[in-house]
This record gives sequence, C-alpha cells and structure tokens, in this order.
Amino acid sequence: MAYKIMILGASYGSLLGSKLAAAGHDVTLVCRQKTADLINTKGTEVRIKLRGEDTHRSFLSKSLCGQTNAVTPEHAQPQQYDLICLAMQEPQYSHPSLTDLLSRIARAKVACMSIMNMPPLPYLKRISSLDCSKLTEAFLNPEIWSEFDPSLMTLCSPDPQAYRPPEEDPNVLHVGLPTNFKVSKFNNPELDRMLENISADVDAFRVDGKGVPVKLRVFESLFVPFAKWAMLATGNYRCITQAGPRSIQSSVHSNIAQSESIYDFVNKLVVTLGADHGDMVPFAKYSTAAEGLRNPSSAARAVFSGASNIERVDKLIKLTAESLSMHNAEIQEIVAVVDAELATQINRPA
Repeated sequence: MAYKIMILGASYGSLLGSKLAAAGHDVTLVCRQKTADLINTKGTEVRIKLRGEDTHRSFLSKSLCGQTNAVTPEHAQPQQYDLICLAMQEPQYSHPSLTDLLSRIARAKVACMSIMNMPPLPYLKRISSLDCSKLTEAFLNPEIWSEFDPSLMTLCSPDPQAYRPPEEDPNVLHVGLPTNFKVSKFNNPELDRMLENISADVDAFRVDGKGVPVKLRVFESLFVPFAKWAMLATGNYRCITQAGPRSIQSSVHSNIAQSESIYDFVNKLVVTLGADHGDMVPFAKYSTAAEGLRNPSSAARAVFSGASNIERVDKLIKLTAESLSMHNAEIQEIVAVVDAELATQINRPA
C-alpha cells in the first residue's frame, strides 16, 4: 500500500522523503516558495554511500518509485495525508505560517511523526511520569502544540547525519553518517501497522542488488529516541562555550571523566522516566564515535552565527530532572552557558 506523507522541512526532511519515495510512497515537502519551485522543477538529490563503496551515490527523486513534490505552508492541505512528519527545528514552528499549519494539522487529526531532537509537548504528554506543565520554558512557543492529540504524535530519533553542501542548490543533501531512524510506536494498531509497513518498504529497496543505508526502525518503547539526550548534553551543547565554538570531539574528550558523569546522569534520568537500560547507548560507544566528530555541533554553529533561538534539549533535560527532584550541577552549567551566549547574540549591535 502506498501512503501519502507530508514532511515539514525540505532540508533534513529530504533524507526521510527520499527514503519514503524510494519505498514507493508519495511525499510532499513543505518549504519556502523558492525551494519549492526548485524541487518541483528539478526534484531532490540525496547522496548516500552504500556499504563497501568509496563514493556516494546520488538518489534523484524524479527517478524513484514514489512521487515527490513541494508546497509552501500556506498551500499545504494536511487532511489529504496519511502521515505528517515534523522535520524542522523547534523554534521554526513559531513562524506565523507554520503556526497556522500546525493548527490545521492538529484539527485534521492526522498522525504525526516528529524527527526533531526536541520532543514535541504532545509526545511528552504520553509519558505518565512527566509533569509537562513544568517543561514549557524549554519551548519557544509551547502554545502552538496545545491543540494536538498526544495519541496521534510519535517521535523518531534523527540519528543519521546529513547536511546541505554550501556550494550546491538547496535541493541537494549529503549524508555523512548513514545510521537509522528510530521511531516509537503510537500504541494504536492501525497507525503502528502503517509504521511497520513503511519500515518494511524502506528495508526492501535495493540498488544493484544492494540494500541502501538509513532504515526506519520501529520500537515499542517510548524512550528509544531519548537515547540521544545524553549525547546531546555531553557533546553537542558543550560545543557552546564562553570562548566560542569547539568540536564535539573536544567537548567530550577534553575531560573524559566529566563527560562520562554528565552522560551517565542523563541516562539515569531517562531510565527514571521509564526507559529500560537496554534503550540507552553505553558511554564507551558514544565516546568512540565522538573521536571522529571534529566539527562544532549545529547548535554551536547556529549560536555563533547569530541565531537568537535554537532547540533547547539541554534546558528540557534540566527541567525534566528538576520535575523529578534530580539535580546535576554540570547540566545547570551547560544551560547557563547556552542562555548567556544566546543573550549575547540577541544583544549584539547590528
């Protein structure tokens, strides 16, 4: 069965869109007019390196089984889709055109799968041990999520790493780390069957008899996507320092004992929420991966490029811990530094 899927965000979202279209599903990307015109004319190009090959292959949307098109938020019709994927950064949804679209999505009662690092509030409401009223400070505009039915929201961990090459048009995406998307079930038989079907279709796609990296894996646990929290706290947000940006490698390995302490605290927090220890990634595995991450995180690059808002998973971790009477001085320091650097950017003279 072919599904109709709308993805909000044509940058990172084009990776998921390419995988879905290759699996035979029809994809609509929601983006700015200029990007939409480019995609509707030329399609998308996603570059992925297959296992055992030295160079990336280009997957062109116009040559895939499913159809790919693009629209602006104002022209999106959410009621026409089986699944809607949220693939933008959390602060971006506060733009008036996207706030309006979110409201229309919520009222259309369409199933949503977020692939943000920042879990949307409706997803957090599915966790019975959380008091979400204590978490709103982490969101730029928490009210935009108020109309959503939590039972229609799930979360997918955006583990694959990809970027737009600066010298290319915005319809091109280069995949640097082709790991898998990991999505939690809705706990609804019909919607979960849709996820399983899509997962199987993505898995079945072959090129020259070879499987293509970046699968969609479906999990029972609500907490599998939260395995990334410890990585974000230990590496990504600590790239933001008072002295400027630093690499993830430096953030983790400049003081390995402190990094392990932060990592273990965040994993303990997620387990306290209800996760199994098996849902978590061991620190040793993460620290090994971090040795090759020699650039600042996207959050750090955004802050030191003048961004006034970024996704605040660091603050969400702090508030979640405090709501459970758990405290960690290092997490509090991370949040304080990010707050201060964002304030500096906001107050910097034009």
